[in-house]
Amino acid sequence: MSKQLENNNAQTPSSTKLPLNRRRNERSHQAILKAVAELLEEKGYGGVSIEAIASRAGVGKQTIYRWWSSKAAVIMEAYKVEIPHNVPIPDTGEVREDLYQILQQQFTILTTTTARSAITGLIAEAQMDSNVAQAFRQQFVATPREATRTILVRGITRGELRTDLNLELVIDAIYSPVWYRLLLKHAPLDDVLAEELVNLVMEGIANSRSQEEAPRWAASPT
Repeated sequence: MSKQLENNNAQTPSSTKLPLNRRRNERSHQAILKAVAELLEEKGYGGVSIEAIASRAGVGKQTIYRWWSSKAAVIMEAYKVEIPHNVPIPDTGEVREDLYQILQQQFTILTTTTARSAITGLIAEAQMDSNVAQAFRQQFVATPREATRTILVRGITRGELRTDLNLELVIDAIYSPVWYRLLLKHAPLDDVLAEELVNLVMEGIANSRSQEEAPRWAASPT
């Protein structure tokens, strides 16, 4: 066993063998991201500032600005670390179920403790800063849209959906209520919304054969 460990150590450089400046930079980088996550949870987006991040992380403000151009930039990276990577696109063989599952995935991400505060704050800043808007779209919007597009294209190929769909408009119709509820906080992002939203969208995009089939979920009685 000791011989194997020696071989492994010979092949993989120990972090203690990294240059001192590189080790310090890595520690500072991680300390900053950890500080951002803690401050978001404690104070919300509005309570986070570069000064507060620097104080919590034990670094100077110039260290933060060396790696990030703004508060929004460092928050986006800190939040990105918390997002599950390589989440598989649902493929149950049925568009309705796939859409339901992908909405569930998104709701889980958007309703975690720090996520909601981070996302809503970043959306506000995106209205005033085109660079933030572009980065936000690339980091938080593009992936779920592409996954949803894949689901819809599979549905068209299988004959479940109409062939004349404007896919971008359908995706907008699916996610607009999600962002609306996230921003206004007037109603929850939950399974009820996922089911009713999928049923509503399917009414407009299913082909004539699928429209004759009974919906998988019935609206809850009021």
